[in-house]
Amino acid sequence: MELNTLKVRMLGGFSIRLGGEEISDADNRSRKVWLLLAYILYCRSRTVPQEELMSLLWGEEEGSSNPNNALKTMFHRVRTALDQLGGGVGHTLIVRREGSYAWNNEISLSLDTEEFERLCRAGAAEPDAKKRLALDQAALELYAGDFLPKLSSEPWVVPISAYFHNLYVQTVLDAVSLLENSARWDEVAALCRRGVELEPYDENLYAHLMRSLLNLEDQKGAVAVYQNMSDLLFENFGTAPSDEVKALYRQAVHTINEREVNLGVVRDQLREDSGESGGALLCDYDFFKMIYRAEARSVSRSGSAVHIGLLSVGSEKGTLSKRSLDVCMDNLRDLICSSLRKGDIASRCSVSQYILMLPMANYENSCRVCERIVKAFTRQYPHSPAVLRYSVQPLEPNP
Repeated sequence: MELNTLKVRMLGGFSIRLGGEEISDADNRSRKVWLLLAYILYCRSRTVPQEELMSLLWGEEEGSSNPNNALKTMFHRVRTALDQLGGGVGHTLIVRREGSYAWNNEISLSLDTEEFERLCRAGAAEPDAKKRLALDQAALELYAGDFLPKLSSEPWVVPISAYFHNLYVQTVLDAVSLLENSARWDEVAALCRRGVELEPYDENLYAHLMRSLLNLEDQKGAVAVYQNMSDLLFENFGTAPSDEVKALYRQAVHTINEREVNLGVVRDQLREDSGESGGALLCDYDFFKMIYRAEARSVSRSGSAVHIGLLSVGSEKGTLSKRSLDVCMDNLRDLICSSLRKGDIASRCSVSQYILMLPMANYENSCRVCERIVKAFTRQYPHSPAVLRYSVQPLEPNP
């Protein structure tokens, strides 16, 4: 039987199309059916011993008393799924050879991963900028998402997925560089926004996105990108953005006012919204450091008493799970804002710590403030696994 070309998609999902018919892992068929089908198809350059397939499907778990029959049953289900493509193709596409199984390579097949890789490699080798960009863009259009996302925990999928994911990021950055050379900032922004959806922790993508928005005179958009990225990095890794990204953020902030403004307009921009002016001022750590340095200069001149407090979150067993820590830090943030005075300042300075600045408070009063927060947290969240500790020191004036 002569078949049309099979079109197989493994990026962003798993589907097989033949003519007008398609099957995909979006249906409710057994996960093991899709796992077996994906593996035998991806390994189609060789025959696969049945022992290897048994290990793939059942690993160390206790299998059937007759594993050969169990594997045959699983292949029957795979072939039944393939038969939905029409013409009873299940037995044509998968063949059995002396205790091994193989994909029938006599059938014409188009696989998105191979085409994606081919286009990426061709683009990287192309010296002409226009042709190189066209190849990059064609490759990126194929990348609908990571390799076999529903099987992402399978050991054999992990390195392949990482390979294609990294190749995608490299190709995005290459295309972005070419677009920037032609000042095609709208396209840069669109490409980077898609890029950070699939790779939310790559600072290079954020830097290019912010730069494109600045060139599009969307300073507020650039500020929003920075704030989202900063929160994401801090919550997941406890790290701050790079110096390059911070410089772009400062540029965005400094250029929000495109024309000269009078003092009244500036004052209105500086004023807090009425709904945000209660309790302590919460800011990011970079701004806290600037306020600290300004306060240190003031203290050296006035001799006022200013103390800083550090609230640390842990547990009796050492560390909290990420989920528990995130919940605890959110609850503690709200408690800090509501418990402190308007003149106090707070910032999250690490994954599990908040730093407080307490102007016009001596050491004893500052300790009492921290103790009050710890007791309020324990009272308000009695079942929390978190244990809070605090320390207090005077702010060190500038010499």
